[in-house]
Amino acid sequence: MPIAIVTGSGGLIGSQSVIHLAESGWTVIGIENDMRARFFGPEASTARMSAELARRFPDELIAEDVEIRDPAAIERVFAGAPGPVGLIVHTAAQPSHDWAASDPQTDFGVNANGTLNLLEAARRHCPDAPFVFCSTNKVYGDAANRLPLEEHDQRLELPADHAWHDGIDTSMSIDASTHSLFGVSKAAADLLVQEYGRYFHMPTACFRLGCVTGPNHAGTRLHGFLSYLMRCTITGQPYAVYGYGGKQVRDNIHAADLVRAFDAFAAAPRPAAVYNLGGGRQSNCSMLEAIQLCELIAGRELNWSLADEHRIGDHRWWISDLSEFKRDHAAWNIEHGIEDILRQIHDANAEHWTAA
Repeated sequence: MPIAIVTGSGGLIGSQSVIHLAESGWTVIGIENDMRARFFGPEASTARMSAELARRFPDELIAEDVEIRDPAAIERVFAGAPGPVGLIVHTAAQPSHDWAASDPQTDFGVNANGTLNLLEAARRHCPDAPFVFCSTNKVYGDAANRLPLEEHDQRLELPADHAWHDGIDTSMSIDASTHSLFGVSKAAADLLVQEYGRYFHMPTACFRLGCVTGPNHAGTRLHGFLSYLMRCTITGQPYAVYGYGGKQVRDNIHAADLVRAFDAFAAAPRPAAVYNLGGGRQSNCSMLEAIQLCELIAGRELNWSLADEHRIGDHRWWISDLSEFKRDHAAWNIEHGIEDILRQIHDANAEHWTAA
C-alpha cells in the first residue's frame, strides 16, 4: 500500500484526509498530540475523533503521538515509515488570531518551525512526494479591508463590476497590512513551503484557506465559527459577534471538498503551487446570514450580542477566487453549500452537544 503522512490527523481537515486516504487504499501515518485541547480547552479536544479513526481503520492508520516542533521525533516518523512515503498532508497548526497573541512563541513554533521540520524530513526521505500545506488567507493580513465595500441589509458586498467580485486571487499583496501574529507565523510557513518547492524542486502546494468546516469540526469560541455558532444555537450558550455590524462575509468550504482538492493536486503536482481556496461564490455568508440559518435549522433562537470592536487583522469581506485552482485541476468543484454544511453540523452533533 502507498504511505501518506497526515499531521493534525484528529482535527477537522486532518481527520477528513485520513478517512479519504484510508478508504482509497493508503496506509496513513497520523501525527496528532491533541494540542487543540491545550489551545482551546477540553471541548475542542481531538481525542474523540482520533479514537474513532483508530476504531474505523485499525489496519490502515498508524497513530503517532508526536510534537511537530520536535525535529528528532519528526525525523523518526519519516525514517520509520513502513514503505516509501508518497504524500504529506500538513494540517497541524495553532489556528487562532486571539490565542497567538497570548503565546507568540508557541504559535510561531508550531506554525513556522513545525512546518520547517516537516519540510526538512520530506526533503531527506521523500522529496518527490507531494507536500500539501494548509495555509490561510490571513497571510494577506487586513489588506482586503481596503476594498470598496457596499453595505447591504444583511452583508457587506463588493460592487458587481469590481475585478475581485467573484473572489480574491493570489495577486493581492501580503505586505503593508496588519496580519495578527497568527497570520505572520502562517505566512512564514507559507513562504517556506514555496521556497522548498522552488529551491529544492519539491512538489509543494500552499492552500490559502478561508473558513474550513464540516460535521467533524470541534468549533470553539476562538476558532471554527460555523460549528461553534451552531453549537451555541443548540445549547443556548451566548455568542458574541465581533464588529462590522455582523455583516462581515466569509466563504466556507466543506472539509470533504477541500480534501478532494488535495487529491487533485497530488494527482498532478508541481513545485511551489499557491492557491486561494474556499467556498467561493458557491458557499459564503455573512454572520447575520449564518445566524438566521442556524436558527432555522435548529428551530430555536440564538442568544447573541454584538461587540463594537473587531478582532485585529480580521477581514470585513473575504471570498476566494477559485479559478486559479480550477485552471490547473478542471475536474474539481464545490459540492457543499452553506445550508448543506450547517445541516450536516447540526445533525452530526446535536445529540452530543445537548448531552455534554
